[in-house]
Amino acid sequence: MMERAKEWKKFIALALGFLIFYFLPFEHEAVRNAIWQGVTLLGSYAREHVLLCLIPAFFIAGTITVFIRGDVILRLLGPGAKKIISYPIAAVSGAILAVCSCTILPLFGGIYKRGAGIGPGIAFLFTGPAINITALFLTGSVLGWEISFMRLAATVISGILIGLIIQAIFRDKGSGGFAQTEEKNVPWWLGVSFLGLQMAFLIIGGLKIDGTIKTILLVVLAGAVLILTFRMPRESTTSWIGESWSFAKKILPYLFIGVFIAGILSSSLPEQVVKTLVGGNSLFSNLFASVFGMVMYFATLTEVPIVQSLMGLGMGKGPALALFMAGNSLSLPSMIVLTKLLGKKKAFTYFALVVLFSMSWGFIYGNL
Repeated sequence: MMERAKEWKKFIALALGFLIFYFLPFEHEAVRNAIWQGVTLLGSYAREHVLLCLIPAFFIAGTITVFIRGDVILRLLGPGAKKIISYPIAAVSGAILAVCSCTILPLFGGIYKRGAGIGPGIAFLFTGPAINITALFLTGSVLGWEISFMRLAATVISGILIGLIIQAIFRDKGSGGFAQTEEKNVPWWLGVSFLGLQMAFLIIGGLKIDGTIKTILLVVLAGAVLILTFRMPRESTTSWIGESWSFAKKILPYLFIGVFIAGILSSSLPEQVVKTLVGGNSLFSNLFASVFGMVMYFATLTEVPIVQSLMGLGMGKGPALALFMAGNSLSLPSMIVLTKLLGKKKAFTYFALVVLFSMSWGFIYGNL
């Protein structure tokens, strides 16, 4: 019965794809421009985010899965950990990472798979892309420190509350939809060093520094990681590569599809209408900004100049905060992947809470 249902789903997907391509008016310039925008965004994402962001993130997720002891994750972030410890740690641990809503996915998958409770995992997932130090400083210098502080406070508080709500509803620890691996007998210091070097590679890869210095640092770090792999037991190294590949093959196809669709949407939505809808600080404008931010894709730090231009055209400060919170935490590509990883119930509950909290904070801040 299940196999028949799967085959029907495949058939319906193929039929829909055929009908879309059959009836789509490719002769219209607007349609061609929208498709080209999707291809352009996908190409830009591949050039700017895959090599120095996503691939290191996949390897980090594999490292967490294979080399970091599960009892450590369980003690700090697991369902049985003290909430007063696990949730604040999860909510602020993304501060050093300059990652977007898509790059955070393999990192979330790594800690979720290793036994972290769904609540702390969600807190990390929500806050990670939004509170990195670079984004906060850029927000403060461009838009003012008031909105930067509100962005930090609202995101951390919301991340903790959303995590607590999700944990109360579903009460589980996750496998993240990935194959489980056994513990490997690797000294703790070797595993931590291995993880630290890869984290440093990811962080430096996202910094805006001199190209020569950046290249030298990345080569040194990559070399150090390579040297450590030869000190690992062969079976551990094989498991690490296998786990990293497991994350990549499960996330990347859906991610690329989502980025392509997001590019089409960004070209199709009338910009003037968007600007009109997010003016003022009404509940509707904050709701619209939250939903708009949720479906659009913003690469790391690009949300700041976008919000700056919209505010210059009349966007209220409340919708600006709502757009920051929802736009950093979600995007259409990440929503597609999260639905696959978490299942529809958990994923859509999370999406609804993100919109609700983003809208509420935007409304409160906009009317202060």
